[in-house]
Amino acid sequence: MSKRFKWVVRTAFFIYIIYAYLTLYRQGNFFSFLALNTFLAYLPVEISFHMNESQSKIIYWLLFVCWLLFYPNAPYVLTDLFHLARVNPYDAATGLMKFDLHLWLYFTNLVISALSCCLMGVWSLEYVTQTIQIRFRKPGLGWRTIIVTVLTIFSSVGVYVGRFLRLHTAYLFFDPGFVIKELITMWSPRMLAFVFMMFLLQMTVWVSITIGRITITNLDSKYNLQ
Repeated sequence: MSKRFKWVVRTAFFIYIIYAYLTLYRQGNFFSFLALNTFLAYLPVEISFHMNESQSKIIYWLLFVCWLLFYPNAPYVLTDLFHLARVNPYDAATGLMKFDLHLWLYFTNLVISALSCCLMGVWSLEYVTQTIQIRFRKPGLGWRTIIVTVLTIFSSVGVYVGRFLRLHTAYLFFDPGFVIKELITMWSPRMLAFVFMMFLLQMTVWVSITIGRITITNLDSKYNLQ
């Protein structure tokens, strides 16, 4: 990604986070969590901006560990869509959806956060995967799929940890013993079922984007559209 596009992404997230802070958090709105959750979901994207295949091993792997710890925050925001259940969109008399602009504004706020964090998170996943492939000299879609699969399993576990154990990445630094204890005791069939569903959800997004990118790239090359 070029520097110009990086700054476009940074500016867009900054504007949204400030907007969420001023209109939701400062007002004590129920959806005030969007400011913090969007910020945490943006962090792996920003970290990936500073990673490249030519860095020294120490710097690269330190950045990779930081990215890996924060990356689950990106798909985590998708689970925030469940908070729409707090809003009743139906008219009791007609059974139809209300034309209530406040309701649709909440919907817009949640979907913008979820989509932007998920899609930019997948971009960072793809980019980090490419840097790993270059470092280990493992080209090809097959190796890329294997690496993405492993990282997505990790992030799916991370979504469970954040949503149901309510453990944030920062807890690893402030109370690592407590975090380790929770991670050891969390495993169960129900937990694995949830992780599997989150894995399917993320892989569906990644596969869709990959197919779209390959198709467009092939058409561009075939007809010299670039």
